[in-house]
Amino acid sequence: MDKQDRLNLLRSISNNPKLSQRRLASKMGFSLGKLNYCLKALQDKGSVKINNFRRNPNKLIYTYLLTPKGISEKTKLTIAFMKRKMQEYEELKSDLKKK
Repeated sequence: MDKQDRLNLLRSISNNPKLSQRRLASKMGFSLGKLNYCLKALQDKGSVKINNFRRNPNKLIYTYLLTPKGISEKTKLTIAFMKRKMQEYEELKSDLKKK
């Protein structure tokens, strides 16, 4: 999973932790298998906590919560994204001045 996908997934989880895996996969443009793999990787890293509602008769309902480590990772990825975009902007601005 590249940095942009990781950032988008962390943002999606942060904005709506109760999205189903199917809807989250659709929103991300991932297959369900790829989303499962990515969520498991984030969980193994300690960035996401996955809970199911034990008292709910539908055991397929989960929530995805960012851990403090996940919030920190999201912040770092956002800063790196913004730096990349600012650098692209400066390069485009420089190219336009040359023309």
